[in-house]
Amino acid sequence: MNDRAPQTKAARQARIEDLLRGAQIRSQHELAERLASEGFNVTQGTLSRDLVDVGALRVRSRDGELVYALKGEEPGGGAQRLAKLAQVCEEILVSAEASANLVIVKTPPGAAQYLASAIDKVGLTDVLGTIAGDDTIMLVSRDPDGGRALAAYLLGLSERETRA
Repeated sequence: MNDRAPQTKAARQARIEDLLRGAQIRSQHELAERLASEGFNVTQGTLSRDLVDVGALRVRSRDGELVYALKGEEPGGGAQRLAKLAQVCEEILVSAEASANLVIVKTPPGAAQYLASAIDKVGLTDVLGTIAGDDTIMLVSRDPDGGRALAAYLLGLSERETRA
């Protein structure tokens, strides 16, 4: 577990959402084990309430197994979220400039939070966090010199469709 994550209900539920987005979780027991390995020890009752609170459902995966997924999302649908991010970048990314571990992303007015949300949902491991205003997003890279690569990645996503 990240040593900066508090042992709060909100932190636990955010981690549950991340786990459900990133992997096919087949049972509450499996989810509880993953949470415990990160320092979140929960009872079955607490986990059941958390799953209801985050909007998790049991659905059939593409291979026919019952897995947990968030409402409106494909189980373990990382490829879909990445495709959505690429589409959003193509539509609204105006620019991305880097300085050390920071990236400043420009969008049309009113679109920054939409793009920041798409970035957050993908869960890029290189991104420590995003802060969105009206038409500007600040991304913080985990790597002290990772801003340039992160900006290039986002710009590359925005150009993917135009090259195809």
